[in-house]
Amino acid sequence: MVTVRHTAQLSAEELTAARALCDASYGDFGDADWEHALGGMHALVLDDGVLVAHGAVVQRQLLHRGRALRCGYVEAVAVHPDHRRRGHGHAVMGALEDLAAAYDLLALCSSGEGRPLYESRGWTRWRGATSAITPDGLRPTPDEDSIYVLGGAVDLDLALACDWREGDLW
Repeated sequence: MVTVRHTAQLSAEELTAARALCDASYGDFGDADWEHALGGMHALVLDDGVLVAHGAVVQRQLLHRGRALRCGYVEAVAVHPDHRRRGHGHAVMGALEDLAAAYDLLALCSSGEGRPLYESRGWTRWRGATSAITPDGLRPTPDEDSIYVLGGAVDLDLALACDWREGDLW
């Protein structure tokens, strides 16, 4: 069963457990990555009281066709290595996707390992150019070839820009 709660509703222990799960699931999960996952909704899967899967959706703005889109951006999707291939990732994504009505579209930046999960759920890889709106102006992000979107009236072959944040821009 998946529980969905806002960051503000999670206890310090739950946040610590979610961060530890992300650290165990990613080889390079840093403080900025964790910061990106805060301030939105979290999907949590517990097994015998132990957190085994997590994901978050936070609000960001994406620029497409000259329009600022309210984006639900998926962050910190993690399943404990000992609990993978049991449907927990699908359960987390289903809960996060249920929040799509609050946004113009959902988006995420996938690891190579995560791509099959997202593609199996109908997410589509962005084909157009990507960039970030930085304090120094628009900066191309040509190495970001793993941006996925779900929903929204967008043209996947046109440019997409994300808002500025510390750490990984996407």
